Order: sequence, then C-alpha cells, then structure tokens
Amino acid sequence: MPVIQIPTALRSFTERKSEITVAGATVGEAIAKLAEAYPDIKQHLYQGAELRSFINVFVGETNIKKMQALDTPVKDDDTIMLVPAIAGGIQG
Repeated sequence: MPVIQIPTALRSFTERKSEITVAGATVGEAIAKLAEAYPDIKQHLYQGAELRSFINVFVGETNIKKMQALDTPVKDDDTIMLVPAIAGGIQG
C-alpha cells in the first residue's frame, strides 16, 4: 500500500506519525483514506469536497498537477508527499 508522508505542521492530527500507510489505487483515494482514519486532519486538507489549493501533493518527486491530479494512479511502493505552501515574510 502507498505511504503518505505527513508534514510536521499536520502531525498533531495523525498521532505525531510522519508516515501513514493507506489503501488506495489513486492519490485521491489514498488521501481520502487518510482523512477517514484521522478525521481531525480533514479540515486542513479539504475545503468542501476539494483539496485545499495550498496543499501540494507529490508522488515521488512529481507534483500531481503535472500528472492526473487526484486521479493519478499509485502503486503499493509509492510515496505520496503532502506539502503545504508557505507564504508570508517581511517586506523591507
């Protein structure tokens, strides 16, 4: 089964686990299984039924936006990375 790497900012919703093994034939199914297993993370990943726009998702080193988005197929040995975008800073 694919593994989802959990960013530090979201680990408080996954019992501090950095990786979660989930079922799923696509990225969307795998992330949905993650949210099903850890319901408190769902509000941080989804806005309604859609994945939040600031959550970037990679399979291996490839952003799924360059693939089939949430319909991207995953294999049992794939690693899915959730990468929240970071914004802000100080203007000088």
